[in-house]
Amino acid sequence: MIASTQTNHPLAGGKTGSKALTPIEFATAKLKSAGLRITQPRLAILAGLSKRAQPTSIEQLHEELGASACDLVTVYRCMAAFEEIGLVRRAFFHNGTALYEINLGQPTRYHVVCKATDRVEELDAETSAELNRTLTQIEEKLRARGYAELGHIVEFFGVAPHGGRVGAHATHAAHAPVPPAR
Repeated sequence: MIASTQTNHPLAGGKTGSKALTPIEFATAKLKSAGLRITQPRLAILAGLSKRAQPTSIEQLHEELGASACDLVTVYRCMAAFEEIGLVRRAFFHNGTALYEINLGQPTRYHVVCKATDRVEELDAETSAELNRTLTQIEEKLRARGYAELGHIVEFFGVAPHGGRVGAHATHAAHAPVPPAR
């Protein structure tokens, strides 16, 4: 494990001038604004998450990072802190596994999981936009009733057409869980 609790790493949120922030710079700025330190293990976890196209389990992420980057308990603690400040989204896969993806302010992606094959297919942009509009309306109604700090998780499960085979955009469920909508 790395002994340092803070870092001067260039990705830890140094000056970026007028250019757009990299995913790591955006994430570290979010950590700083939440009052969290920028540590080597946190940077390693953020880098690992930002490289992934699909959400991952904590165990998969730790395995990819390697024991030299940080221990498993550190990954669990960091993911809990990241989730609390909205830096990651958590999904509960249909078998109960918690999976995470980095949240850098991009639109939420919605998926449907084939129960026959455990494969995941991302919903098309039009369907996702319609779903997002509906969820926003519901949240507005709940806020009008006095609810605060709202969140939701939307997951779709079914048997894909054509004998459980899914479209070209599908990936295996172990690497592509259903992300929650927030």
